[in-house]
Amino acid sequence: MLPLLVSKQIRQADAFTIANEPISSIDLMERASKAFVGWFINHFPDKHRSISFYCGTGNNGGDGLAIAHLLKEHQYKNINIKIARFSDKASDDFNTNFARLTQTNIPVIEIQKGVDLPGKNGDIIIDALLGSGLNKPLADDYERLVKHINKQGKVVVAVDVPTGFFSEGEVLPDAVAIKADLVITFQQPKINFLLPESAPYIDCWEAVNIGINESFVQSLNSPYQFIEEKDIRAILKPRHRFSNKGTYGHALIIAGQAQTMGAALLSAAAAAHAGAGLTTACVPESGLTALNSYLPEIMAIVRNESKLPQIEWDKFNAIAIGPGLGKAADAANLLLALIKNYKKPLVIDADALNLLAADKILLQKLPAGSILTPHMKEFDRLFGEHKNWWARLQTAMQRAKEYNIYIVLKNDYTITVSPEGKAYFNSTSNAAMASGGMGDVLTGIIAALLAQKYSPLDACLAGVYIHGKAGDELGLPNRLNVILPGKLASHLPVTMAKLMA
Repeated sequence: MLPLLVSKQIRQADAFTIANEPISSIDLMERASKAFVGWFINHFPDKHRSISFYCGTGNNGGDGLAIAHLLKEHQYKNINIKIARFSDKASDDFNTNFARLTQTNIPVIEIQKGVDLPGKNGDIIIDALLGSGLNKPLADDYERLVKHINKQGKVVVAVDVPTGFFSEGEVLPDAVAIKADLVITFQQPKINFLLPESAPYIDCWEAVNIGINESFVQSLNSPYQFIEEKDIRAILKPRHRFSNKGTYGHALIIAGQAQTMGAALLSAAAAAHAGAGLTTACVPESGLTALNSYLPEIMAIVRNESKLPQIEWDKFNAIAIGPGLGKAADAANLLLALIKNYKKPLVIDADALNLLAADKILLQKLPAGSILTPHMKEFDRLFGEHKNWWARLQTAMQRAKEYNIYIVLKNDYTITVSPEGKAYFNSTSNAAMASGGMGDVLTGIIAALLAQKYSPLDACLAGVYIHGKAGDELGLPNRLNVILPGKLASHLPVTMAKLMA
């Protein structure tokens, strides 16, 4: 897994690499700049496009100067540099790279405090003003300059972090920050890149390896982790000969009402396609025909509103509850009976989450290791209103520990939060998956993995990754605008086979 560091830890990792590789700070800056340029020239190959650099006088500005120098060596023809001299301070590495730059013929303009801002810019603007570590909103000349750059309508590429955007912590509403088409960031994405507040400021990002000491980074034991494909390949367990349906467990999906049987069908189908040896759906009698028609491989327990169904709880290796279940008294009674009688980890989604929110005492009674899969609104119903995603993330880490549960907080980079206080960001999925029913499919996948004796953490990490990976395999090569959940569920065996190969 790729540790995600906060700004203080990034500085510690840089300092350790400099001291122990050993390498000088200016040479580490040069290495980072070469990594940036290597990615840049492959994606902006036209060497006649004009490029304007905006550089501060700290190390982010030093990066910008080094990048400009390297692009010049790569025969980019139209480069100009604008340096924001808003104080007398400058880092040593900035000064070194500025001295090197004077040996080239790259034109440089210095912007002083309070003066008119330059009107002419290149086709591409490279933002190297402030970078990471900012912990207060922009003001005065920097605020004015950033607003000016944003008005230019140019392609903007930020070095490491867009100026004005916080690497971690709360992103203020309507924060003044560079709006970047692309961020080429060093070593690993910054945590706030993976939260929805980044959307107005970052269209896409690319992390480039600059050779920071990996052992030291791991030793920092960051609570924030980024899941990579190799992690999921290590988790997944291929099937072997002489196994049978009993080997892969029995999953029960408690879901659906007369008007919402689609949720039950999708969740149960996902459980079957994700490898549960047996899948049973507990559905209303009115949905039995639909279930048998949709996927005859799924068994049924029929329920009605007047009394609880007779369920042999212990025969199931995993139970998920919630998709399309409704919030009426019969659904609440069924959830109560489940929590009372089943002591293995549960998967709780959708309407079952809303029932928990209405009776929060039930949170304290959940079996250890249970998995909640809320979207943002469901999360806030459970744990209170939040003004931003950073606050939501901190609450999830507290509540997962408090209740000894896993929380799968769904968004573009779905976050699995563990009772140990770790937050794991998923790296798969795409916008074509924004379709009703996708969450029901995820619930079925996680339940299937639990049934196959994966640990709750592995079931969450692998389930979320496989869910997004199947969407990527369907959507990205074919440039699909929408992927239907049923199609994704049926594609799961293909995705899992590739990952296990």
